[in-house]
Amino acid sequence: MNKIKSLLTAARLAVLFFIPAISNAQGTKADAEVLNYRIPVFKRVDENPVQRVRIFIPGGSLTAKQLVINTDAASASLIDKIRIFNTRNEPVFSGKGIPVNIQPVAGKNAIPINDTLAPGLNYLWVSVLLKEQAPVDKKVQLSTHTIILSNGSSLPIRAGNQLEKGWYTGIRIRKPGDDSVNTYRIPGIVRTDKNTLIAVYDVRYKNDRDLPADIDIGMSRSTDNGETWEPMKIIMSMGKPGENSGIGDPAVLFDPAGKKIWVAGLWSKGNRSIAGSEPGLSPDVSGQFVLVCSADDGKTWSAPINITSQVKNPAWHLYFQGPGNGIAMQNGTLVFASQYWDETKKPGIPHGSVIYSMDHGKTWKSGIGAKSNTTESQVIETTPGTLMLNMRDNRGGFRSVATTKDMGKTWLEHPTSYEALPDPVCMASIIKASVKIKGVLREVVFFSNMNNSDARKHLTIKASLDLGATWLPAHQLLIDERKAYGYSALVQVDEETLGVLYEGIRDLNFVKIPVADIIN
Repeated sequence: MNKIKSLLTAARLAVLFFIPAISNAQGTKADAEVLNYRIPVFKRVDENPVQRVRIFIPGGSLTAKQLVINTDAASASLIDKIRIFNTRNEPVFSGKGIPVNIQPVAGKNAIPINDTLAPGLNYLWVSVLLKEQAPVDKKVQLSTHTIILSNGSSLPIRAGNQLEKGWYTGIRIRKPGDDSVNTYRIPGIVRTDKNTLIAVYDVRYKNDRDLPADIDIGMSRSTDNGETWEPMKIIMSMGKPGENSGIGDPAVLFDPAGKKIWVAGLWSKGNRSIAGSEPGLSPDVSGQFVLVCSADDGKTWSAPINITSQVKNPAWHLYFQGPGNGIAMQNGTLVFASQYWDETKKPGIPHGSVIYSMDHGKTWKSGIGAKSNTTESQVIETTPGTLMLNMRDNRGGFRSVATTKDMGKTWLEHPTSYEALPDPVCMASIIKASVKIKGVLREVVFFSNMNNSDARKHLTIKASLDLGATWLPAHQLLIDERKAYGYSALVQVDEETLGVLYEGIRDLNFVKIPVADIIN
């Protein structure tokens, strides 16, 4: 039975992503269908392939003279170019070939393509490039509906799916090659009391591999709600590139009472990450739990502060943060999610946990594990004094969830644990925000991850109106359907808007989403 289900699932995915059905594809008439892809349209990218047109030619060949695309005035003002690619009989976009370019106008755009359509299947791609000054909180609308043939006839294009909200605009804040860096990974993001957005991430200089490697922690800062970002700063570095003393997997929080931003990182001196770390406290034998802080809204940063001896049990192989975001509780306590790898066997069994400071970062303490074989957790405060830990579970399939009322000394498994939130064994993000719903402020829990139990694809934001007790299908929004590295971090931009910073392939993307689009 499982084998049959797997075959059926594979068949459905093939239909959805590679060969959308054309009813008369084996018939005698030419036929065309457009598939709209749910992806944001980013600034600072070479291509945003938003549509694929699949065309069946029954016999002989035809010359496609024009592709007719309609767009509205608002969208035309955002778009620098619409580009058309012909990938012949290849259904996957590669970006290769010589595209046709136009600057669109409001209304009808008859794009000259003058290209031969061979017998059988042909594929055209519609790619959108944004203007440099385009805002990152808008939506692009366009519809591709007709092919004009060289003989003067028209071939209508059927819509294979609908995107009611259009394509969100966004910005790629880090991409391969920026500052001569190979890969950017592991996002975290927070908003300060001055409404500054602070994004942190791995700066992987030579390749995309995890620690141990030449990795520093970088920071990007935006003072205009994510529209533009200042040049990257390296805020955590434990050695020169080539010395194999990397630091990564950052998490960030803002302390509104202490007016400081805190960033946590795992320092691997040599091979002292997960596979090479040993019991003990010295950086020569074990990975280190390191912090930096900023007291001036992210403009300057402290030297590294090593808190390993405060929070790590010497018997553990490794102890470090859950990458992403930390929180400040209502009583002022600062909390990062964490994970320790116990002493049972090398490198041990991981356990999601928390570390916390009750004196605004002067000293730190650790809780015990909430559940075995869990890593990369994120934490929120649901009601005053109650922490909810949302954990990556290495068993696969779903997220695990637990709560504590005593700062991690004891844990209670949550009713939604390992059944409510599908997950492909990946990092995820969870935040609590006070947002407007129909004009009324409400506390809402938001969650983002690759909403899939099998593969890292379908980045989705979900909302819970009852502090994580239920996650209704009506309150979720697919952001990006593509396969990716998959890590994401949420932030509240204002009372009506969320931001999500997430990984593509070796890059980091930022999109702003209206709360009203998530909560229906």
